Amino acid sequence: MQRHGLVLVARNYRVADGPRRRGGEIDLILRDRDGTLVFVEVRRRGGVSHGGAAASIGAAKRRSLMLAVQHYLLRFAAPPACRFDVVAIDGDELVWLPAAFDAT
Repeated sequence: MQRHGLVLVARNYRVADGPRRRGGEIDLILRDRDGTLVFVEVRRRGGVSHGGAAASIGAAKRRSLMLAVQHYLLRFAAPPACRFDVVAIDGDELVWLPAAFDAT
């Protein structure tokens, strides 16, 4: 991703959802050339059975990711444009999926 002009901002950004509840984590936060913040979920699976790595990002995972994203964006007076990418690793195959999903 850095070879494509993205700049690493943070790794493994974590936020809690209360003292006893697990919150969310953003695997990678990068900034694209146009200023867009890119939040990246990295998923790894040994193979493509059960849909593979990309298919393993369900509604609950997206909700926990959005919790962390919302917390991260509080640091900006005017949040920049954002994008949600996925890096899916199935066995030895790595696939980068830009704009894999939206905030809804």
